[in-house]
Amino acid sequence: MRQSCPTRPLSAIPMPFQNIDRQDCFIVQQERHLGQDIMQAAALWNAHGPDLFLHRGTIEILETELRTFLPAGTQALADDALNLACRYQRLSGTAEIRFRLEKVRHDSCRRFHVDHVPLRLLCTYTGPGVQWKHADSEIIHDTPACWITLLKGRLYPGWSTKGAVLHRSPPISDLPVPVTRLLLTLDHPDACGMG
Repeated sequence: MRQSCPTRPLSAIPMPFQNIDRQDCFIVQQERHLGQDIMQAAALWNAHGPDLFLHRGTIEILETELRTFLPAGTQALADDALNLACRYQRLSGTAEIRFRLEKVRHDSCRRFHVDHVPLRLLCTYTGPGVQWKHADSEIIHDTPACWITLLKGRLYPGWSTKGAVLHRSPPISDLPVPVTRLLLTLDHPDACGMG
């Protein structure tokens, strides 16, 4: 069993994620290039894992629940997702997390929007990542697979529309070859969809 994540001491939050506390910062992204073991595990999850793993709890509870659903050869994916959950817990300061690992094969969330949460962490393991833009701009930014995206939601303390960042799932239904996105979403435990 992994060690419990520490609560939110600022020194435990690595750059660039500390920047999310700035009033003028609505999105932080971290470039990542994952190893072959994680990419192979993600492909195996797409082939043999559940379409949706959605649970709420502490890191320890999430690890226990996730372990019961792991297809053979996907431990590296689970370890990476749980490490991201630890990072999210340090950033959010919440004891529990809503953990959602989902296969997306269609256009979900086509409209640019801001979530009704304090903070949301996204990582797309396979397929195209989240698209985002500033509220006052038409320039759309595409996020590469495996990058970490941290977004402020409407419930973040002091959030305002000035400088806000909107995001959406990338359209994939019109692609010439079918794509399955494997998307990890980490949220506040009371985020919508937990009912």
